[in-house]
Parts: sequence; C-alpha cells; structure tokens
Amino acid sequence: MIVDPKPTANLATSIQLVDWAGKNYLVVDDFIGIRQLLRESLRNLGAKNIDQASSGGEAIAMLARIRYDVVLCDYNLGEGKNGQQVLEEARVRNLLLPSSVWLMVSAEKSIESVMGAAEHQPDAYLIKPITEGVLLTRLNRVWQKKQVFKQIDQAFAEKDYLRAAKVCDSQIVSNKVHEMELLRMKARLMLKSGEPEKARETYERVLQERDYQWAKSGLARIRMANGEYEQARQMFQGVISENRYYIDAYDQLALTYQSMGQMEEACAVLERAAKLSPNSVMRQRSLGQVALKLGNVAMAEKAFRKCISIGEYSVMKTVDAYLGLARVCGLKLETKEAMQLLVLAQREFTGEQVQLRCKITEGMVHHESGDFQRARKAGDELDELLLANPERPDTPTCLELATLLFSVGHRDSPVELLCYVIKNNHDNLQLLDDVQKIFDRAHMSDEGLALIRSSKKEASDLMNQGVSLWKTGKLPEAVAWMRSARLSLPNNLRILFNSAQILISHMQQLGFDAELAAEATEVLLHVDKILPAQQRFAQLMEQLAALAPGAADGAAGIDPA
Repeated sequence: MIVDPKPTANLATSIQLVDWAGKNYLVVDDFIGIRQLLRESLRNLGAKNIDQASSGGEAIAMLARIRYDVVLCDYNLGEGKNGQQVLEEARVRNLLLPSSVWLMVSAEKSIESVMGAAEHQPDAYLIKPITEGVLLTRLNRVWQKKQVFKQIDQAFAEKDYLRAAKVCDSQIVSNKVHEMELLRMKARLMLKSGEPEKARETYERVLQERDYQWAKSGLARIRMANGEYEQARQMFQGVISENRYYIDAYDQLALTYQSMGQMEEACAVLERAAKLSPNSVMRQRSLGQVALKLGNVAMAEKAFRKCISIGEYSVMKTVDAYLGLARVCGLKLETKEAMQLLVLAQREFTGEQVQLRCKITEGMVHHESGDFQRARKAGDELDELLLANPERPDTPTCLELATLLFSVGHRDSPVELLCYVIKNNHDNLQLLDDVQKIFDRAHMSDEGLALIRSSKKEASDLMNQGVSLWKTGKLPEAVAWMRSARLSLPNNLRILFNSAQILISHMQQLGFDAELAAEATEVLLHVDKILPAQQRFAQLMEQLAALAPGAADGAAGIDPA
C-alpha cells in the first residue's frame, strides 16, 4: 500500500525542476485499488494524462498506440504476461521513447523475480509498500538521468553508434556525476561499432578508478572475441567469484566454453545460471540445446519444457524449444508426443521457415527412433521442396537439412545446400570446418574438401568482379553487378559490405540519390541482423549519414577477397 505523507521541502524543490504536468503516464496493475493509489500519487505530482491497464496484454496494446513518458508497472499481473514480459516486449518492439522511464513495482522479493526483472533493465525496481515520497524522489532522480542519455539512446536506436559514442564524450564533460555510466555506454558502443581496442581503453580507464565488475566482464568479452578463450574464461570466472549474481558473466562464460569445445563445462555453467535466474526464455533454450548435443536427455527435456512454459506469454517465445523437445521425445521413443509438439509448433508459429524446420525435425525424430521408412519419406518431401523453391533457409537450417538428407540416402540436394552455405560464408573458418564434418559423416571427405575449395573461389570471383568494375570507374555497372551478386549470395557478408560501399561511392562521386541511399541502408541493416558489431557497419553507416543533403562527404574503401 502507498502511504501519503507530505513530500519534504527539498523534494518539492527538486520536483519543480521537471514539468510533470505535460507528460503521459501509464499505470499497469491487476488490482484497481493499487492503480487508483498510484494514479493519485501521480496527480499530486501534477500529472494530468494518466492511462491505466489491468493486464499485460492491455498494457502492450496501449504502449503500441501511445508513447508514454513514464510507465509504472507491477511485476505480478495475474493471468497472461507479467511485468517482466511487458517490459521485455516493449524493448524488443521499440515501444518506448529513448527518454521513457520504466518503474517496476512489486511486492515480490524473491531472488529469481528480482533478477528476472533486472535482466531487462527497468529504470528502477520498487518494493511495496511504497511511500509517495519514495515514489516521487525515485521518479525525479531517474528522469533527470534519462535526459543525460536521451540523445545517446536516440542515436543508438538509429544504429549510428559512432555518433552516440561522441555524444557520450560530450556528456562526460558536463555530467561528471554520471561519468561511469557514460563510460560504460561508450564502451558498449565501441563494441557495437566493431572497435574493440577503443572499448578496451575505456574499460581500462574505468578500472583505474574503481574495480567495476561490468568493466572486467567487458574486457573478458573482448578477449573472447579475439580468440583468447582461456584468458576470457579466467576473467569471467573471476567476476562470478566476486558476485555470484552477475548473471551475464555466466552466459558469456558458457559461450567461451562452447568456443573452446568444452560443451560439458558450458552446460554446467548454464545450469547454474538457470537456477539463479530461471525465467529467461533464451537461457533455458541454450541450456536445452547444449544438453541435447551432449546427449543429456533428462536435462534437455527439463530445460525445453521450462522454456515453453515461461515463454507462453513472452515476445521471446521460440519454436526452438518445441523442436528441441520433439527431438528429446524421439530419443526417448515417445514419437506420438514428438509429433504432437510439431503440430503445436506449427499452430503457435507461422511461416514457411517454421514448416520447413518442423518437417526436418520430423525426419530426425523418425530416424533417431529407428523408423527409417518414415524418415526417408520426410527426406523425400524435403528434397521435393528444395527442387520446387530456389530460396534457401538460414545457415543453421541448411546444415540440419543437409545432415538429414545425407542420413536418409540423398546426395545431390545436400551437396547443393552445403555449397550454398560455403559460398555465403566463404571466409568463416569455423563454419567451413562444421561443413567438412558433415561431409566426413557422409563418407565424402575428399569430395567435401574439393567442393569447399571450388565454392570459396566462386564466391570470391563473383565479388571481385564487382570490385574490379568499381576500380575502373564503371560505377553504374558495379552497382548492377553487386545487386546480382546479392541475389545469388544474399547472406555473404563481404559481398553485402562491398555492395553497400559501392552504392555509397556512387553517390559520393555522382551525387546523392534517395533510392540508392535507401538501398544501401537496407543492405547494411541486413548485415547487422546477420552478424552485429562489425566495424565496417558502423563506418559505412557514418559515411551514409554524411551523404544526406548538406552533410560532408565520407571516405570510401573497398574490401576485395
């Protein structure tokens, strides 16, 4: 319950610094009495535009219609989405303004609830009962802080990470009280920009002043990205030793172990993390997938079932949990439940990609349970789909499909799929090694080596022809060639980057063109979706922004194979 004492004189003075009357508020709670108390507290602050929602679903619908300045959301909202899931979806769907304040309000004090909410970073977590004075003081403090980060958040939302980092520098000069948080944001932006050395310098600057665990974890991330897995492992373990509740360090340590090929250790770390904060859909999914690879059927089943349960009302709900659990059921010879899960998956999730993955999983379930006739039938149907549709799925699905097709006796279609994967990832050594292992299991080791070699050359030749046209000044021809190359290899990062650079070079030399600028933006956003935190992404986005009418021209640079 909220007590209603008179705010202190100092509080009243600080409140006057903010124009609370003109802002939009949303109060989310399943109890009408609590909503009314919170509404009255806001009215005492001067608020006029106050909306209310009694459930998570209603809150999301209102957030989709109106951009609120302040959201007061209870953690437990009865049936449907809880407060954590509402905040999670609002972040994923960009339903909040960069300056929006989110206060999570709850009587729940359990570690798993507090940590679950904290993982999605509300601006404050308030434990009931709340006095009006505490509410207003916290709201005022958070609002002032949000203004410091407003321009940074806006540039971040626009994926202009280098501009956001420059704003961090300027804010540090005038806002010393927030210096550490600004440095933390700057380091994060440098990593997003593909500038790990600048991020490292920032983290080390922070650690010279104070022993922050987030800075240590940031340095460990850089070590991991550089392939220094043992050093990263030691650093992440050090962070966990100092703070067993620093949950992100567990996730990163698990990824480090996976990169080192130590899957059992990765599984153990994820299991510990899932016990500390069990309500993360993605963490339960990762635990299930690693456990399944290890053949730990019991742990995989527990994780996938938990993932499905907590994901029911979450925007992070994933078909992977249904497919993974179906695989588990197949291994347990519970084929009937596996098929029911696949039917449920296709009802809960839409799209051709989901249907394709369900059919692949169906074939795997039959094969693993010993029903080779049904496995072959599923493989034949998939082979026909590949012949009828030239579009290919994402890389992990291609690898799964090729594995299944080889296992049921097909040859030509899985070879074509793997060559497609090679051409789209011709400089990804780890992935090429995974492809070779699939060839090895299909008793095609030597042929696989030859196919990898020839496919890599084909991708390089395709890209270099466009680069050659650019270097000889044939810009329109180079743009057209790279468009064709993107159609053939839509997920080849080198081709995508060079295509964007050639489009930018075309405009730098021949003048700004809105359609070409939109095309370059689309290409770069596709790159960022495939593999975030690439240095060339940030650099090209900055060059593209400089091409807008009235802005200075950027520099060009092509990356040949």
